[in-house]
Amino acid sequence: MRGSTSSARRSTSLLIGSNPVICPIRAGLGQTLLMDSELHERYRAVLPSFVKPMYAEPISLDRGEGSYVFTASGDRYLDFFGGVLTTMIGHAHPKVVAAVQAQAAKVMHSSTLYLNEPMIALAEKICALSGIPDARVFFTTSGTEANDTALLLATSYRNSNQVLAMRNSYHGRSFTTQAITSHASWSSTSISGLDVHFVQGGYRLRSPFRNLDDAEFTQACVDDLSQMLDMMSAGGIACLIAEPIQGVGGFATPPDGFFGAFKKELDANGILLISDEVQTGWGRTGEHYWGYEAHDVVPDMLTFAKGVGNGASLAGVVARAEIMDTITVTSFSTFGGNPLSAAAGLATLNAVEEEGMQANALTRGRQLTEALGPAVEAHDWIAELRGKGLMQALEFVHPGSNEPDPARAVAFLEACRAHGLLVGKGGLYGNVIRIAPMLNVTETEMQEGIEALLGAINAVEDR
Repeated sequence: MRGSTSSARRSTSLLIGSNPVICPIRAGLGQTLLMDSELHERYRAVLPSFVKPMYAEPISLDRGEGSYVFTASGDRYLDFFGGVLTTMIGHAHPKVVAAVQAQAAKVMHSSTLYLNEPMIALAEKICALSGIPDARVFFTTSGTEANDTALLLATSYRNSNQVLAMRNSYHGRSFTTQAITSHASWSSTSISGLDVHFVQGGYRLRSPFRNLDDAEFTQACVDDLSQMLDMMSAGGIACLIAEPIQGVGGFATPPDGFFGAFKKELDANGILLISDEVQTGWGRTGEHYWGYEAHDVVPDMLTFAKGVGNGASLAGVVARAEIMDTITVTSFSTFGGNPLSAAAGLATLNAVEEEGMQANALTRGRQLTEALGPAVEAHDWIAELRGKGLMQALEFVHPGSNEPDPARAVAFLEACRAHGLLVGKGGLYGNVIRIAPMLNVTETEMQEGIEALLGAINAVEDR
């Protein structure tokens, strides 16, 4: 049976605040903690201080199977974060494993200096799926590099270094993408060759327009954009880059149609729209294949990464040919579109389509929302449950207020682990729990995760 272990189980307690949370663990826990402690010492000795593992007592993952991951000694966790939304269709998915093994036995790398069928076939598929007319795709190795390339294209096409981004945004860790990241805790430098202006976005809970209804909220943000263009720009702005649902920003979700309204203002000023689909792409929202489709708009460019390779390093940017062809010098990405990653990407996208995973994301997402809704209403320290499909979040505040409570989010993260569930954390103040199961999560697995989440809510309530 998947997830079974041969060792006997016993109970232990994990301290959450001042109260213990009882959870089942393997009898070999002491050995596991010792192994992980030794690994953590080695980790700290060779990696930079800004690279940090999750949890007060970090865990190491030895293998994964479907929606579950296992430690070296066999402790099992239900994975509702997937390596930050990257293991999109489950660990060791047989179709992806078979494709990677077959390609590895042939040739693993060639670069775009040579023709390779997996890369071309994947490009054909992505161009067709993108919704962008006369599309071209340039493959990279990460979402950061994809967004960096999109900015290069936009600024070259428009001959301008002026860029718009959304407040509460995160787009990567490169020198260029840090400039368009509006997250103090994730911003490494303020130095940039770009002239960046941040406009009101979809993080509604803390917006000055939060008390407006959907239509009024959208219009207020568009009016803010319009005024900013009149007052702050020197004309000829290159682009607006935006996440349809903000990832690191805590799955902040604007009203449907939000970016369609923005696009009218952008088009009137010749400004390109880049949709950062690194976390929202490939059917995760359930309702659509891409996050931008909820907004009655087609972007000029989109970027993708994370889940497309189901763990293989694969990303890219899609743009109209006239924009992509702005680059006239010789350029390529050494590892972008390599045959091994391309094979993984093809197998992943085929599985998403063949196994109806977008529809499953919608159904399982509703299951999650309906189960957590009453608990959110019952606790005044949970500000809201938000998101779509299998991209949902809980934001924690001090009881009876809107003041962020990052300590409670940390306690909740640890409580989820104590209940055998791995989730993520994010948000501007580190007070948001991100929940992102695999696109093929089953009804039973979702129910198991829901019970763990409800258990964690009760544990944090009682702390």
